[in-house]
Amino acid sequence: MARQKKEKRKTTRFRLSVLDAQTHERLWNMTFSRTNFIITAVSVVIVFALAVFAITAFTPLRTFIPGYPDAHSKRAAIQNAMKIDSLEAVVKTWKLYAENFSRVLDGKTPIDIDSLLSSRPGEDVLKSAEPGEKDSMLRQNVLNEEKFDLSGDAGRTLPIEGMHFFVPLKGVISQGYDKILHPYVDITAPANSMVMSVLDGTVIFAGWNDEAGYTIQIQHDNDIVSTYKHNQRLLKKTGEKVSAGSPIALVGNTGSLSTGDHLHFELWYRGEAVDPTKYINF
Repeated sequence: MARQKKEKRKTTRFRLSVLDAQTHERLWNMTFSRTNFIITAVSVVIVFALAVFAITAFTPLRTFIPGYPDAHSKRAAIQNAMKIDSLEAVVKTWKLYAENFSRVLDGKTPIDIDSLLSSRPGEDVLKSAEPGEKDSMLRQNVLNEEKFDLSGDAGRTLPIEGMHFFVPLKGVISQGYDKILHPYVDITAPANSMVMSVLDGTVIFAGWNDEAGYTIQIQHDNDIVSTYKHNQRLLKKTGEKVSAGSPIALVGNTGSLSTGDHLHFELWYRGEAVDPTKYINF
């Protein structure tokens, strides 16, 4: 009885053979059990799924997935957002013009254009157009100080949203901005294309880095710093003054982290990396 139970517990094995149809010669033979077959089948499915995921996630094939945003759609979205902002400004201007026209017909004082420029986003200028007594006194004090230059402020700083940036390089954004994983943008362009300074400023670093290659960093007004990496050649030296739109480097593929001709561009404002596509129309 014990021997019969032992024989029943033996693993059932299967044989897969390939024979010649004419000579019946055995060309290939494989023996396997049910457990081995299941493990092998599951392993093949997992490897196949991982291969498909890797190909679609880390290669340009992911752009063929329906609904996946490519560089053209991202650029179109940015342009549309800028157009919407421009249309909002135009509508606000016409609204102010209509209100002023109505006030002139009624014999009232028109709204000062300064109230439109100094208004905050979302603030209704038309409702807050009439200054109060304290506002009038404060305005008069400021005017008196500026008249005799008592404030001591030779220049006024603009927020980054109000500044005009030159495009550093005409190309296609191959990888966009991500605050955590990729706080900068990569712009592909032919080798030796001209790289421009986005604003007036002073070169605070121009040299070689093993990972970033030839790098140039420029300090601008209003606590803004721009960085340009992986260049083929630098046209400016540390300490030199540069003007907005002037050539500073040539596009290249230098540094260990570069995989092709492109510009690695960073924009820093008050010590924090910001999204350049919000202020520059690439």
